[in-house]
Amino acid sequence: MGISSKVQLIALLFVGLLALEAVANFDYGDAMDKTLLFFEAQRSGKLPPNQRVKWRGDSGLKDGFLQGVNLVGGYYDAGDHVKFGLPMAYSVTILAWSVVDYRKEIVDLNQMENTLAAIKWGTNYFIKAHTQPNVLWAQVGDGESDHYCWERAEDMTTPRAAYKLDPSHPGSDLAGEAAAALAAASLAFQPYDSSYSTLLLVHAKQLFSFADTFRGLYDDSIPNAQAFYTSSGYSDELLWAATWLYRATNDEHYLKYVVDNAVSLGGTGWAVREFSWDNKYAGVQILLTKILLDGAGGSYTPTLKQYQAKADYFTCACLQKNDGYNVALTPGGLIYVREWNNLQYASSAAFLLAMYSDYLSEKKAVLTCPEGQVQPFDILSFAKSQADYILGKNPKAISYLVGYGQNYPIHVHHRGASIAPVSVLHDSVSCIEGFETWYSRPQANPNIIHGGLVGGPSKTDDFSDDRSNYEQTEPTISGSAPLIGLFCKLQSLSGSYHHRSPTPYQKPPASYHAHPSAPNHKAPESSNPYNNAPGAPVTFLHSIISTWKIGTTTYYQHKVVVKNTSQKPITDLKLVVDNLSGSLWGLSPCQEKNTYELPQWIKVLNPGSQLIFVYIQGGSQAKISIKSYQ
Repeated sequence: MGISSKVQLIALLFVGLLALEAVANFDYGDAMDKTLLFFEAQRSGKLPPNQRVKWRGDSGLKDGFLQGVNLVGGYYDAGDHVKFGLPMAYSVTILAWSVVDYRKEIVDLNQMENTLAAIKWGTNYFIKAHTQPNVLWAQVGDGESDHYCWERAEDMTTPRAAYKLDPSHPGSDLAGEAAAALAAASLAFQPYDSSYSTLLLVHAKQLFSFADTFRGLYDDSIPNAQAFYTSSGYSDELLWAATWLYRATNDEHYLKYVVDNAVSLGGTGWAVREFSWDNKYAGVQILLTKILLDGAGGSYTPTLKQYQAKADYFTCACLQKNDGYNVALTPGGLIYVREWNNLQYASSAAFLLAMYSDYLSEKKAVLTCPEGQVQPFDILSFAKSQADYILGKNPKAISYLVGYGQNYPIHVHHRGASIAPVSVLHDSVSCIEGFETWYSRPQANPNIIHGGLVGGPSKTDDFSDDRSNYEQTEPTISGSAPLIGLFCKLQSLSGSYHHRSPTPYQKPPASYHAHPSAPNHKAPESSNPYNNAPGAPVTFLHSIISTWKIGTTTYYQHKVVVKNTSQKPITDLKLVVDNLSGSLWGLSPCQEKNTYELPQWIKVLNPGSQLIFVYIQGGSQAKISIKSYQ
């Protein structure tokens, strides 16, 4: 074997090691199970005998009765008690998509029953809400009055007004999403309950016809929803619904619809960097690319290739290979779209990328981005990085999935979780009493809302576990739904490799101590001449916050606290990080080799203040030193 071949082999082995590291960190199966528990905690209506979340009770048992319709059931969207149709329908679509494409993976985890139950709790509700071909009850509860009260769902005293869509009050976005949800669910249930699958498809077709014939924004018809789930348009939902109906029926009529309306509805015109309950374009584009990859495009191939170009744009933007037109990332590597509940956008994007990775991999296709070719595994690795960030591989070393691991938010913005359950506190909790007694209390929530994905950190990876900080601590069903498919996919790749959740964050000791499973390392003071040396303006405090093993190699997640111990502000601090073999977050790389500077948002490190960065690698810790400062 020649020298160049040996070098290539070594490189491949190293890449392979990193690939194994990319799937062996966390117990994704456990995370998936907890996520399914969140959907049980969000149930409205009469709870079933096999309900696993015991601190919840029956609620909303008269929903719709004043309007003469039975709207009992469905899901509360977040920490409140309004049943918003648009995010609920989106969540059902994504759950069903997970079953359609990851059926084997879910069965292998023995979670098909729970997953189908989560879907059916939503689809049964939409069947009830679709009382006539051109009527869909879109919302139960008043957002404004609901938010004036802090009470358990079981004690609700706020108005349960119900709002409907009809030809005079259209809502193509919501009706289209509901059609997509029922079409996707019909595919999910087809092998298990063919009659129910057929029923779902009947409703899906009628809802799509209603959405397409009577066009309009649902929140124009229901102004009450505008302050909570404002729709940016309905064109994407029409294409989304037609695409799912084509997949569920194989009826060319629906494929022709997405081709004929590709331009007018923006399917081949919108290049997007977001996938969410409000924006389905990337999902449409990737689903239609699957048809092209499967060789089923026929005469529609030219238009489907235009859809594929936009699917590739979204993917390249996420992977930061889109010639500058990329999705924003936090310093810790998290997709960042907007301030309120940002993790829902990261989870949705990661789910979609995992799907696209599979579609490309199945056909041995590669993605060509403006900045080079991308293999399907690279796409999946990025999706995995988002899942790992959520589960604890982040600068805060906190799991943003409530109940997973040992360090997660305990002051979640959720009414039911924050008030003692009916079984313990037998009296009802009034609207004002909830605020006075429970909302402001400094103690942790009495109930753990397992599997709730909170809103998550800021664009600088900062997070405040505060019940009143609803932008960061409120969980939503639209954020948690994509995690089912994402986690089961990642767990299927874990195989027999050892994986573990991150250890809880502890306040770093005065001196460095290795993790119990780590080899003996020298204290950073002895390996770094600048650390705590006389006259040095900063000190470094190392700690290991996570460890996992792949084969015979142990990997560590290191946390480094950099503190200004001088009496003067420090600017232009540059650090040298030697012997680094893994990834580093929280500092910005410089052009000089192994040199890093403060991130852009930290202009000055004031006396007594500190910053934190983290890195991952096997073996000994990196050596950190000061290059320069002012």
